[in-house]
Amino acid sequence: MFAQSREVPFTLDDRDRNMQTQIAITSLRNEMNTRFESQQKQIDNLDAKIDFKFDSLQQQINDLKSLFYWGFGIIITLIITLFGYIIYDRRTTLYPLLERTHQLAEKEKELERDVKDLKEYHKLKDAIKEYAQTDTKLAEILKRAAIL
Repeated sequence: MFAQSREVPFTLDDRDRNMQTQIAITSLRNEMNTRFESQQKQIDNLDAKIDFKFDSLQQQINDLKSLFYWGFGIIITLIITLFGYIIYDRRTTLYPLLERTHQLAEKEKELERDVKDLKEYHKLKDAIKEYAQTDTKLAEILKRAAIL
């Protein structure tokens, strides 16, 4: 109880020191607030720069995607065009060949008919020569024609 009944002496110096401490704390608080605000501004500026760069990169990626799609479309178009040209070239190359083959087949048929006619001619010639051996008048006619 003795400690509670005793008065604490508080002098003017203590009061001045207390006021100076409060002033120092207030100035430190203001200085800290200013620093925090400037650092927050710097962070906001950096954030804005990062956002700008990110948007720029996103735009570049979109441009690359667009370029990729255009390039892919052009390559597909070129491949289809190449196949079309190959088919066209094959048809135009094969058409004269098929036409010539058809002509040769017709000539072969004509030759077969001619050979058949020639065989019949030789058979007929042999038959006439054989008959000319029995008929003298026919033999003379064949000799004048230089067949015998």
